Amino acid sequence: MKALSSNEIRESFLKFFEDKGHKVVKSASIIPETDPTLLFVNAGMVPFKNVFLGLEERPYKRAVSCQKVFRVSGKHNDLDNVGYTPRHHTFFEMLGNFSFGDYFKKEAIEFAWEYLTKVLEIPEEKLHVSVFVEDEEAYKIWREVIGLPEEKIHKLGVEDNFWSMGDTGPCGPCSEIYYDRGEEFGNPEFGSDEDNRYLEIWNLVFMQYNRDKDGKLTPLPKPNIDTGMGLERIASVLQGVNSNYETDLFLPIINWVSEYTGKEYNPEKPKDINTISMRVIADHLRAITFLISDGVFPANEGRGYVLRRILRRALRYGKELGIEEPFLYKGVDKVVEIMSQTYPELSANKEFIKGLVKSEEERFIKTLNRGMTLLSEIIEKAKKEGRKHITGEEVFTLYDTYGFPVDLIEDIARDNGFGVDIAKYYELLEEQKERARKHWKSQAKEVKEVYLHLKNRLEDNQFLGYETLEVNDAKVVAIVKGDEAVGEIKEGEEAEIILDKTPFYAEKGGQVGDTGIIEKEGSLFKVLDTQTPTDGLIVHKGKVLYGNFKVDDTVLAKVDKERRENIMRHHTATHLLHSALRNILGEHVKQAGSLVHPDYLRFDFTHFESLSDEEIKKIEELVNEEIMKNEPVVCEQMSYDEALRTGAMAIFDEKYGDTVRVITAGISKELCGGTHVSRTGDIGYFKIISESAVSAGTRRIEAVAGRKAVEKGLKEHFLIKELSHLLTAKEDELIEKVETLQKKLKEAERKLEEIKRKSVVDKITEILKVVDKGNYKLAYGQVEGFKPNELRDLADVARAKLGSSVVMLVALDKEKGKVNFIVAVSKDLTDKIKAGDIVRQVAPVLGGKGGGRPDMAQGGGTDISKLNEAFKKFEEVASI
Repeated sequence: MKALSSNEIRESFLKFFEDKGHKVVKSASIIPETDPTLLFVNAGMVPFKNVFLGLEERPYKRAVSCQKVFRVSGKHNDLDNVGYTPRHHTFFEMLGNFSFGDYFKKEAIEFAWEYLTKVLEIPEEKLHVSVFVEDEEAYKIWREVIGLPEEKIHKLGVEDNFWSMGDTGPCGPCSEIYYDRGEEFGNPEFGSDEDNRYLEIWNLVFMQYNRDKDGKLTPLPKPNIDTGMGLERIASVLQGVNSNYETDLFLPIINWVSEYTGKEYNPEKPKDINTISMRVIADHLRAITFLISDGVFPANEGRGYVLRRILRRALRYGKELGIEEPFLYKGVDKVVEIMSQTYPELSANKEFIKGLVKSEEERFIKTLNRGMTLLSEIIEKAKKEGRKHITGEEVFTLYDTYGFPVDLIEDIARDNGFGVDIAKYYELLEEQKERARKHWKSQAKEVKEVYLHLKNRLEDNQFLGYETLEVNDAKVVAIVKGDEAVGEIKEGEEAEIILDKTPFYAEKGGQVGDTGIIEKEGSLFKVLDTQTPTDGLIVHKGKVLYGNFKVDDTVLAKVDKERRENIMRHHTATHLLHSALRNILGEHVKQAGSLVHPDYLRFDFTHFESLSDEEIKKIEELVNEEIMKNEPVVCEQMSYDEALRTGAMAIFDEKYGDTVRVITAGISKELCGGTHVSRTGDIGYFKIISESAVSAGTRRIEAVAGRKAVEKGLKEHFLIKELSHLLTAKEDELIEKVETLQKKLKEAERKLEEIKRKSVVDKITEILKVVDKGNYKLAYGQVEGFKPNELRDLADVARAKLGSSVVMLVALDKEKGKVNFIVAVSKDLTDKIKAGDIVRQVAPVLGGKGGGRPDMAQGGGTDISKLNEAFKKFEEVASI
């Protein structure tokens, strides 16, 4: 048996199947592009799902890949097992070969057997297989073609050896290949829960049926093959270790954790908390690094929430090892060192990943400390209420808001003699998961079947918009109206026209779609937007202004030239802005989203604090310097890996093919499929309009370029000129003049307030409603412009003027939506009625609380609408 590194295994697998006529397909992003049913790619076949469903065709019938996979939710929820078993992971790599209606069971089995026994040189006697109990065809191939003895072919039922894509759709039996780890792992029943001897290493799925909604199985006209072999598992076999965590994919990370903490890692003690903790950290560090590199950022919902959970889980296990400070970000270096040969984008994104992880760690450590304080308060509150348990709602708040580990809550509760309503907690957790599912489903791009069928039927549309804005011999190859393809559209109808070739750019990569016209003699179609619902298909959305259009018509397609030129200026300016931000703020800056519009550009980027005026000035100046250099904007085609080697930047959430387009513009070099100016000078002028926060760790700049920047500049020029005229000041004296006027205005307002207050003080007993109770008075009312401390002085005045009395004064803060009030009781009445008692009864009416001394107490609330009710309550409770 060969002893191979994980890199060597990965390369040998891809080469073996490439030599067998398979197309090597680069791993797709962990984020599913078009499947709204999935939060993450959780199997190697996910990127080929539409091919298996017959909704999409590829230019190849055989494929092989090493796919990044992430399992933490839904059917494949491995999170709770991670660290506690030798083989459960959140992130892992799935080696797989696929046939789309080409070869079937015999070839799939022969390929797998040849690779394992001839290429990897695993002894045949160490291998067992399982087949579906009813799949005689597979059984015979293993028995008669491969020559396995009967005792090594195990027939298992539906639960183990029948695979389905869902409740309906393609499905079929599968055959699994197992490695016999030897008698030292016992002699269990094959496939039982206690079986640690026979390690499943490869699953061959034979998709030969379609299941309808009634459960009926119908043979597929073209059956498919989908296989999956976990890289980590086969590495453990070839590297002679008992756990995936001792392979070269994990052990260097674990060794780093061990060195960092000074704690020993002992694989011979898998239940030791140090061993478990180091395994969890190693697994989660890999997942965190790949998730962020693929464009997932920490958030409170959807994918970002999952990332936040696993990062916090890793931190929690760090605490088990005695780590109190942020440390995970340091381990990113080790993950990148191990994985960047295969995934070079990790090196390009490393500094950003580290910055984001560190920021999230710091945030969580503060949150955890607040959570500990809150848990103590919850326990004290429960004691006062006479209950001996923490409610499910309280547990969920601690977990969901503060990331507080539930088992830690249970431990602390137990130490205090408390129980935990864990059932209610799980109910609330499930509700939260359902909200998250709805969130990611709403974000997913679901492709209509009509587009998939057209993509399979038509040649890819030819985009000519890099070279020209007008094509006079385009052919209408399809028309879509609603959800179906039609042959003709007439005046007034809205539809989507698909051409064999087009100058119209379809919205992608943040750049909006082109507008313009499609016309032929006697007919005009106004293009209002251009989209690409699926790769290779460009649709022109719009309306027939007059005439009609039919499939096979030859037409003129013409882009709105001025609008496109504005878009191009903004797009190239976006690239220069990105590089300027990295130059001035640091290389942690990465694009996190963008919008390239004819009127402006919007650029979201990763940074952890607001920009100063000086930084904004430097960024704007650097972009304009690059514009003034008027250097040519160069476009090159090259392989994705070569592009990254040249230093070109790749954007997080973009999907790239094997061949990419690299745009070099002055200080910028990026992978980009958008449209750009020919020289940087064509941008004209660049102006930042605003800088703001989008979310934690993400900032946003809005800016204008070209004509729009000139318009902005002229508008500001005339505004300054008008202000200069109105204020009778020179332009360079405007700020000083405004500051002087502000001081004068503030002083005038202060004097006016003094006059108003003096008037209120003088007439306070006239302003208040006074109720004579015989031997004392009740007085209450509302005054404006008084702060809480000023209300006390005013209440003293009212009390002095009224004599024996109980006074309530209210001041509204309409900006904040608050009510502040004071209750004052004359000293001769405090033995009969207390100001604090009155406030405690009146404040809840206003949705607030309060209290104080017997003679003077203060309260507040937020329900301004209940003011009259509060006065009534005051009359009621202040009466002796």
